[in-house]
Amino acid sequence: MSMQTNGTNGHAMNGRNGHEPAHYARLKDAVRRLAKERHAVILAHNYQEGAIQDAADFTGDSLNLARYAQTTEADIILFCGVHFMAETATMLNPTKLVLMPDLAAGCALADMVAPEQIRRWRREHPEGVVVCYINTSAAVKAESDLCCTSTNAVAVVESVPADHEILFVPDYYLGTYVKAKTKRENIRLWKGYCPAHTVILPGRVDALREAHPDAEFLMHPECGCLTKQMDLADQILSTEGMVRYVKESPAQTFIIATEQGILYRMRKDNPGKTFLPASDYASCHYMQRNTLDKVFRSLVTLQYPVRVDPALAERALRPIERMLAISYPESVSKSAGSSTARPLTEPSMRRSSPVSTRAGGNSTKVRAPS
Repeated sequence: MSMQTNGTNGHAMNGRNGHEPAHYARLKDAVRRLAKERHAVILAHNYQEGAIQDAADFTGDSLNLARYAQTTEADIILFCGVHFMAETATMLNPTKLVLMPDLAAGCALADMVAPEQIRRWRREHPEGVVVCYINTSAAVKAESDLCCTSTNAVAVVESVPADHEILFVPDYYLGTYVKAKTKRENIRLWKGYCPAHTVILPGRVDALREAHPDAEFLMHPECGCLTKQMDLADQILSTEGMVRYVKESPAQTFIIATEQGILYRMRKDNPGKTFLPASDYASCHYMQRNTLDKVFRSLVTLQYPVRVDPALAERALRPIERMLAISYPESVSKSAGSSTARPLTEPSMRRSSPVSTRAGGNSTKVRAPS
């Protein structure tokens, strides 16, 4: 049977409109069976189609996926997300085979900043600290001091002493949110954006709130409507924060301002509640390149492997592991083969103007040299 698509880009719409191809029920069983035989773990981002989430061993946001990838004992990691996520899993697991169902599943936001641009800023701001969103390439991470996700961006920025200038790349809207929450004026924001989130517009949100006055309005900090409606949102949360919140909230109706793939998990976990997309067009076509058919094919043929040059990976791992040390201080650097398995105190952490982190106690601080 042919796969159902949205009619414009040919990418799968399964799980988004409540319908799946007839063969998917059997295919899910086949995927799980083959993954067990391969000693493989299937990781899926919250934005993946419903059938992939059903077949996955773990579904979550970027931070939790990175954490899971860091601790898995599987021989193979099949990463159902976009390329920068699979790169992160590869770097955290240099001895494991990391696969993607479709190598063309990239990220428009990640492509909006290049490593040479970071190097140029460093030359002009030698005492500055670069914080990169996890939605960046390994090459950009290698030029950065700290990495963050939407879950921990505020905590990561707060780990930097207040008197040091920060360049936050590449998401302008997440950076705007972090700047407001931390009340730091010395954060320089890159002008990148997520196309799927910028189609979420204030007018549509206002209309939904008027039609559903009892609904709670949950917003992802990448949203284009953030600057106008930050104070109107009931909660500004990462995807995993949204998933937790809707389970715990007594509200019955929610307006969800993020990529629509998350609605599948919310509806599955909370069948008695109503979830309204803040935009009918908030769909990441890169995420939707992955389909259950491609997942099965990837397990059969072991395609497509994701590799990162070891020298580049060594540098790119540093900001990732500093981030994990801030979020999970009890288990700093479990990743095998990592250059930062030791305490993160060496002065060679950065190519210029070293920055180091201290793990232990109740805090992890980034210190620029005097």
